[in-house]
Amino acid sequence: MFRGRKPAIQMKTAEQIELMRAAGLLVGRTLELLRDAVKPGISTLDLDTLAERHIRDNGGVPSFKGYYGFTGTICASINEEIVHGIPRPDKVLRDGDVISIDCGAIVEGWHGDAAITVPVGEITAERRRLLEVTEASLWHGLAAGTAGARLSDMSHAIEAYIRSQGPYGIVEGYGGHGIGTEMHMDPLIPNHGPAGHGPVLRPGMCFAVEPMVNLGAKDTAELDDGWTVVSVDRSVSAHFEHTFAVTEDGPRVLTALDEGREWLERLRVAENEGNVTS
Repeated sequence: MFRGRKPAIQMKTAEQIELMRAAGLLVGRTLELLRDAVKPGISTLDLDTLAERHIRDNGGVPSFKGYYGFTGTICASINEEIVHGIPRPDKVLRDGDVISIDCGAIVEGWHGDAAITVPVGEITAERRRLLEVTEASLWHGLAAGTAGARLSDMSHAIEAYIRSQGPYGIVEGYGGHGIGTEMHMDPLIPNHGPAGHGPVLRPGMCFAVEPMVNLGAKDTAELDDGWTVVSVDRSVSAHFEHTFAVTEDGPRVLTALDEGREWLERLRVAENEGNVTS
């Protein structure tokens, strides 16, 4: 989710990153709760109610609710809806759907932001593969977020991985962003582009990275509700996101329950074995 930016990359102290970890962990746990709740027959408003209750019961404030007038705690985007779907009682999940759930929370003034795309019941092999490719592309982008790298190295890593997997549509015009005392801050992080451009990454910087990938073309349109973004050809889309901090020891994924250790180690091993697209 991205609207509005500030003009500089905000630096965080170690103590402030710990507060962002608290917010990120709350987001991560909320998304796991929602993943388990996804089933045919549940509405996106049901999921939204569950998310808000969990965030508030655990000392947080939903980031999205009231943001530029948005009415939900989560963005719930089904099938051809890419991002920013508004939770509603009449949007009921059906077997074979996929749903992107984007969630943000504030703890003591600091934000966490993450998204998952979840299968509803049994989905086609093509849709399942889309989810796998999109999630893996997120982790390739995160793995590129090391101290001393350039900002666009993350964008390039995402695009290169997706291109290696098939003719998917990489959504343009929406992407990752800086995060901290506000949910959306500079810089914007596209999910495509050449490596070696933009600011040098330094410890204390925090970003949200979020690839959005379509089974068809990359083209998008915004619905009349002023929020929901869909694929123009109505092809199914997937969206994954994590918030992370740049550290001297590599990316620290603040919204992942294990801080990203399993995925990042898997990619490190694959790279060492010469299988960089695993």
